[in-house]
Amino acid sequence: MNEKSEKLLALYQSLMDKVAEQYRDDSSLSINALYEAITHSREFLALKRKASEDELALVEGFLRRDIDSFIKQRMQTDLSYSPSVIGFEQSLWHWLGEISDRSQVEWHELAQQFKQAGVYHTGDVVSQGRLSCTQCGQGMSIEFTNVVPECPNCDNREFTREALMP
Repeated sequence: MNEKSEKLLALYQSLMDKVAEQYRDDSSLSINALYEAITHSREFLALKRKASEDELALVEGFLRRDIDSFIKQRMQTDLSYSPSVIGFEQSLWHWLGEISDRSQVEWHELAQQFKQAGVYHTGDVVSQGRLSCTQCGQGMSIEFTNVVPECPNCDNREFTREALMP
């Protein structure tokens, strides 16, 4: 290899180092954006001064090919582009969202229970449990989330919740 070829090769290598550096700084750059940035860099201008028109055309072709290859190689080794990883990530966020929604409902119910201080009135919505009439002591079992009815024994409209037994 003659001296001119070695200098051109060294300049080309510095261009590719610049590609790697710019891609490291912003991995969202496309092939065209990287190519544009490199062809306006100081290293490219130095290469342009030392190369003939034919050599420059050859270098530009190699540069496009190597930038394309560089980005494709990075995408293959970066798991964030993997369809499997993307699918798993979406499923994980979905599951976390479902868990979060359920826990929010449970916290809301607990907050409502504290507000009511254990006293429920006809028309209140309660979840599963046992309510006792404050007037006659009649017990009512609530199997599913439901609206509290009037006492079936004395038509009273106020109840307390009995502690749940395991």
